[in-house]
Amino acid sequence: MPRSEARVATDRPHRYAKQLASHLGRRIRTSWDEDSGEGSLLFPNEGKGSLTATEGALLLTLETESEHLELLESVVGSHLVRFGGKLVVEWTRDGGAPGTTQRTETD
Repeated sequence: MPRSEARVATDRPHRYAKQLASHLGRRIRTSWDEDSGEGSLLFPNEGKGSLTATEGALLLTLETESEHLELLESVVGSHLVRFGGKLVVEWTRDGGAPGTTQRTETD
């Protein structure tokens, strides 16, 4: 399945991952384990994702059919940016191809 990844620089990766899993959990199946700093996202279109909190960054991965990849990048990235204010989510697809980018709109 096609894959997309983003490394989001933040000093609060655990907080944002937990918040993202909780928020998206209203519509999809999610999990978050605070001890391991890892979580999962299961989308209705058979797509899946992972959340991994590391020192100074939140790592995101998505796997789905190619026709759904842009939508899932946008959904996950835009929700995360809303929580994190100045976060930038820049996706990279298989083979290094650029995906979408989400960031806070500035006035």
